[in-house]
Amino acid sequence: MEPALLERFTSALDALIAPGPSIGIAVSGGPDSVALLLLAAAARPGAIEAATIDHALRAGAREEAEMVADLCRRLGVPHSILTARWVETPETAIQERARGERYRLLGYWAEERGLAAIVTAHHAEDQAETLLMRLARGSGVRGLAGMRPKSVAPGAHVRLARPLLGWRRSELEAICAKAGVTPAQDPSNDDERFERVRVRRALREANWLDPGAIARSAANLAEADEALRWAAENEWRRGVDEKRDRITYRPNGAPAEMVRRIVGRALRKLATEGEPELRGGELDRLLVTLAEGGTGTLRGVQCCGGSTWRFERAPPRR
Repeated sequence: MEPALLERFTSALDALIAPGPSIGIAVSGGPDSVALLLLAAAARPGAIEAATIDHALRAGAREEAEMVADLCRRLGVPHSILTARWVETPETAIQERARGERYRLLGYWAEERGLAAIVTAHHAEDQAETLLMRLARGSGVRGLAGMRPKSVAPGAHVRLARPLLGWRRSELEAICAKAGVTPAQDPSNDDERFERVRVRRALREANWLDPGAIARSAANLAEADEALRWAAENEWRRGVDEKRDRITYRPNGAPAEMVRRIVGRALRKLATEGEPELRGGELDRLLVTLAEGGTGTLRGVQCCGGSTWRFERAPPRR
């Protein structure tokens, strides 16, 4: 491993997870995650474990997992193969459901093994693709901030770290080549039924778009989102009266984004049904209703407009 590359990676990883407890590396067998494994094994010898998910969705997945297991044996890294057990094999929203199952399995594994965090190999091109996909859906600042270097694994309570967001795919491929490792090639990465694959191809064909610059924009938007979060916290303290089953709020001409965040937070605190995350469209419709002095119910929360907005848990449905 080149000292400059190792120092760069170690610095990024240490900024996210302090050295000490063991961490888990998610390794699919592709060039990005194999490069992550090689870097992490060199940066924290004896303090990492690895896991590979067999989603049980295509032929060859088990062989790829076994390839990772063999590489881990050579590196002296403990490795686990985690196999998805589908009650019914998904035929729609395949990537989304596979992602949910992946993080569920990784979360259980990390908790069982007592690992401090799960580390993934998301890099600059992944970040650029995520931003463009969300831009196409009309996402706000929070969505356009893309993947964060530090977060929590979806569906689990385990820390998630992404130390490679500033790295390009070509750099990670070069690390594998230099180490003499031939990564697996997942055929789904070329399947244009999937939105991310279509965006990846469009990004690759648009020479005027720089994935590294797009990823930096996502990082800048993440800083802007953090500033808005800080301002919304102050707005909550200023304008919200919170009781156990009732929240009231006086907008008093607050900027629209502040109002959006306050209402979203109130709904999450009182929700009794539905998904924890609100969809942008449903929240937009509710905000219009409240601004006009009307009433509406969302996620089991009764919302009333006027000079003071009121949020209460709705009576149970008969």
